[in-house]
Amino acid sequence: MNRRPSNIIGDSLEMRSVHEAIKIAAHNSVNILILGETGTGKELIAREIHDRSSRKFESYVKIDCVALPETLLESELFGYKKRAFTDARYDKPGKLEIADRGTAFLDEIGDLSLDVQAKLLRFLEEHSFEPLGSTTTIHVNVRIIVATNRDLVDMTRSGKFRQDLYYRLNVFPIHRPPLRARQGDVLLIADYFLNIYRRHYSRADLKLSDEIKKEFAKHGWPGNIRQLKHAIEYAVLKCKDNTIAVKHLPARN
Repeated sequence: MNRRPSNIIGDSLEMRSVHEAIKIAAHNSVNILILGETGTGKELIAREIHDRSSRKFESYVKIDCVALPETLLESELFGYKKRAFTDARYDKPGKLEIADRGTAFLDEIGDLSLDVQAKLLRFLEEHSFEPLGSTTTIHVNVRIIVATNRDLVDMTRSGKFRQDLYYRLNVFPIHRPPLRARQGDVLLIADYFLNIYRRHYSRADLKLSDEIKKEFAKHGWPGNIRQLKHAIEYAVLKCKDNTIAVKHLPARN
């Protein structure tokens, strides 16, 4: 089976460094910490590492650490047994158990509570855990990749993030540069998204004007790749002829 095409676009010096880091990470089953601003595409890196690794035919499981309250996040990670709490009507495996032999990606790791951080640290040390309401220890072989847009070093100094957990996770850090630091890649990424929306909206005739290309190249893109993606889709919907111009873009900050 061929590996799916990479969605990580860019040939700038900054991105060449990222591509090299992905290659190293994929062939070494160590913990990975992906750092970068919101909207830079940190999950794409996690998925690329998994797809290039020896675990590529096993599960890739994402856990969004900011989307769930602490009590639900713990049961999401470790699972629970029937009657572990009021609404536990059946046994449910946790995401770490589901990811056995594969990869677990924990997004926005900086938002974990100190209590869950302690339990995650124990898991990283022992590669095992007990589901909520159970005394049975489950052992798993999971590749852990985490990501955050926060300054974990600063958080360790202020006591908001465990230093021992930080060192466990920060075995091989990968820095995802913001779009403003890789302006040479902006038009490559814009063309990538334009091709997607050409097909999606059956607008094969669409192209970017020279004017909008200049605008894209000089814009700071505070929302990074996510902002550029949304701008392209909006412009495709607004444009009634075959050339996307600056007037078709959404209001930008």
